[in-house]
Amino acid sequence: MASISSLTLLSFLLLFFISTAARNHHKYSPISKPPSPKAPSYSSIPFEIQEACKASRDPSTCEAALVQHFPSKLTTPLIIQSALGISSENLKKAQSMVKNILDASTGNLNRTNAAKVCIEVLRYSEYRLNLTADAFPRGLIKHARAWMSGAMVYQYDCWSALKYVNGTSQVNETMAFLNSLIGYSSNALGMMVNDDNFGNETGSWGRPKTERDGFWEGAAQGWSQLSGRSSSKPLSTKKYIIYTSADGSNRQDFKGEVPRGMKPNVTVCKAGGGCDYETVQEAVNVVPENDVTWRFVIWIKAGLYEEIVRVPLEKRNLVFLGDGMGKTVLTGSRNVGQLGVSTYDSATVGVVGDGFMASGITIQNTAGPDTHQAVAFRSDSDLSIIENCEFLGNQDTLYAHSMRQYYKSCRIQGNVDFIFGNSATIFQDCDILVSPRQLNPEKGENNAVTAHGRIDPAQSTGFVFRNCLINGTADYMTLYYSKPKLHKNFLGRPWKEYSRTVFIQCTLEALVSDNGWMPWSGDFALSTLYYGEFESTGPGANTAGRVSWSSQIPAEHVGSYSVQNFIQGDQWIPTTS
Repeated sequence: MASISSLTLLSFLLLFFISTAARNHHKYSPISKPPSPKAPSYSSIPFEIQEACKASRDPSTCEAALVQHFPSKLTTPLIIQSALGISSENLKKAQSMVKNILDASTGNLNRTNAAKVCIEVLRYSEYRLNLTADAFPRGLIKHARAWMSGAMVYQYDCWSALKYVNGTSQVNETMAFLNSLIGYSSNALGMMVNDDNFGNETGSWGRPKTERDGFWEGAAQGWSQLSGRSSSKPLSTKKYIIYTSADGSNRQDFKGEVPRGMKPNVTVCKAGGGCDYETVQEAVNVVPENDVTWRFVIWIKAGLYEEIVRVPLEKRNLVFLGDGMGKTVLTGSRNVGQLGVSTYDSATVGVVGDGFMASGITIQNTAGPDTHQAVAFRSDSDLSIIENCEFLGNQDTLYAHSMRQYYKSCRIQGNVDFIFGNSATIFQDCDILVSPRQLNPEKGENNAVTAHGRIDPAQSTGFVFRNCLINGTADYMTLYYSKPKLHKNFLGRPWKEYSRTVFIQCTLEALVSDNGWMPWSGDFALSTLYYGEFESTGPGANTAGRVSWSSQIPAEHVGSYSVQNFIQGDQWIPTTS
């Protein structure tokens, strides 16, 4: 995320990368006004399509597109599938356009790198779109919504990557096309949200609403709420990812965790330790690809592993088991101050393959507080479980980039926006610690714990903190108490327009500002974000001085943010050891 105090010249050295582009604030949204196909006369639009397109943020564009792609029957499910097909067709064209940019960019390093980033993230988008198209007709609506939300993340990432290399008409045309692609995807996702909440009763359909509109999904049943008509269906073992057994209950005190007693397939240790491999990446490289029927366990024995680790999309159900926080340590120092390194690429460990698990590991980025963005851990892994792990860094420590993630009993340390991304993530029983970031701390500093990046109200993404501690490291608290008026800390600030973050029954220590939350730039996103709190305690939990654009979560709706409802965790997080 961009530095809170100011954007330095260094921030602009990486114009061609996905995350640097995405992080910079701009009020123009690529999905606010997508180019519309030639609209037919209103009288020629079937009533069923008109009704379905009430779920769109741009009904006229939605109607024009669907009229050109008539489903065989004008039923609600088939109209939604047609909308998904429109998104998929346009994605293929976008991929071709980006490939043409790459071919035309010989000798232009910035544009070449931007095109390569686009090709990769659009591949991820294609994967999520295919999952969505397969899952929706099977009634797996919650999972379809999650995957479609992720598909949009990657489309936006490509648009962002090209934004700063837009020096040719070819790039400009591709960005405009990506703009329309994001709009078509938004249409399909909006329809799925309405179908999930109102079924075929399209008379009740409308543009997706958020908590700021007074809308929470499902009946008002507090912690026991289980919203949606299809959320109880498990994922198919063969089609998607391993389905871990659960007891089917719907409790506030959901007890999910990384399974105990898993036997390692391979071991990693330092030279001379007698293990299968000496580096973690060597072990990852031997993991079978596209296997969704069993877990592959890598035991990383105690030691300091100085390496950059990448788990690609094809490596699924991978488990990292360490010997404990502070014992098994994966470390790197990549940062945006180094030529050719983006925020996304700076991660010491980056995971894309679904079903990733980790336990008993410290992952750190040792780049100093003056190097700006430097990620310790980045995850795009859907249905991922991280337990008893430690993430150490400064700015942008934990990049929960996309999909559904669950962190339990972890320790996360940093300063500027050090938990950020556009995923649907729950942090349970975690210690969230602010660390010093300035070389001259006597000047004072402003820190935001979170920066969530939801770009569309239909995306099922957000950060949920439950029973977490928000405090400072010992070094920081010494600094804070020496000059508390100069050191301000906030629960979050809105990276994107529909940023969503909530703190539920957490302990907020004295370093949390009375305002609670921090604006990004002017009034950007203040009327569309949702920042909520519920029954937190501690000296920083007094809500009397909170900013007017934050909220107290009504007790009858707090269940919307349970593990079961928010990330469907009762279907994939193991409840027994």
